[in-house]
Amino acid sequence: MARMNMIQALNSAMDVMLARDESTVIIGEDVGYFGGVFRCTDGLQRKHGEHRVLDAPIAEGGIVGSAIGMAVNGLRPIAEIQFADYIYPGYDQIVSEVARLRYRTAGDFYAPLTIRTPCGGGIRGGQTHSQSPEAIFAHVSGLKVVMPSNPFDAKGLLISAIEDDDPVIFFEPKRIYNGPFDGDPDKPAVPWTTHEKGEVPEDYYSLPIGRANIVRGGDDLTIVTYGTMVHVAEAAAERVGADAEIIDIRTMAPLDVGTIVTSVRKTGHCIVVHEATGFSGFGAEIVATVQQECFYHLEAPITRVCGWDTPYPHAFEWEYFPGQKRVAAAIRDVLEAA
Repeated sequence: MARMNMIQALNSAMDVMLARDESTVIIGEDVGYFGGVFRCTDGLQRKHGEHRVLDAPIAEGGIVGSAIGMAVNGLRPIAEIQFADYIYPGYDQIVSEVARLRYRTAGDFYAPLTIRTPCGGGIRGGQTHSQSPEAIFAHVSGLKVVMPSNPFDAKGLLISAIEDDDPVIFFEPKRIYNGPFDGDPDKPAVPWTTHEKGEVPEDYYSLPIGRANIVRGGDDLTIVTYGTMVHVAEAAAERVGADAEIIDIRTMAPLDVGTIVTSVRKTGHCIVVHEATGFSGFGAEIVATVQQECFYHLEAPITRVCGWDTPYPHAFEWEYFPGQKRVAAAIRDVLEAA
């Protein structure tokens, strides 16, 4: 075991897979010589060679298209898109080609492709470096969509994504790459040192895609969340003193419906928290599922706490985030409504 932040855990996952499977390759802008804009691939080209870790031009459509070709022809490519905001030039190839490949060929072809990309805000990157587009991809049949919230999950889930025979979109919340909430004016009263680095095995291990994690048990309220907002939800529950069960879904597609439903039927209350805008955000799918499966167990309306329904507001970044004050207020409202 070693103490790692999320960047180090992701680097370790790719290092392990490059050494373990000669079909694993990495392609992206600055992933080789420079080690990635966030240093997630630092040192991997020097260790494994230029033929395994390939620097690509600034052409996201070309990166995705090349990676699809590699995957169809027997490799297991890891394509890095520097920011999720720039994934859209490759969107048509992801949605119209690789997501449908296994189905349209009746299983004759498949594409073990992993697309890694940093998402969300928190680095004052403005409108073009801060988007959270996970709902757009979770909507597409044939894609698996993953977003870890801590170093241990990041490594285990990334290894599973690389080994998966179908395409996986792997979102990485850059706000917690090095540990959450530096400079956050709504900083929680509890220390965050336990989240900055975690115990991570240095060798191979994997975690199943499609299985949620109950990060905090409770009987009065269920909070369903993922990514950065897992830490916000923990701080808010601590602030209020609520006996909240916090579920980190970890993967949007496939969604672990069973864990969510079991929890809500127990607590009778549900809050959904995510950083992306509320309208048509992934939280709406969770709310619809809970409403359908748990209606007669609910003691109060389901509540969402999300980003604003606006373009990403650079000047009001911290107000846009669902901070612990907003989540704490939602917890009080839901419990008092019972």
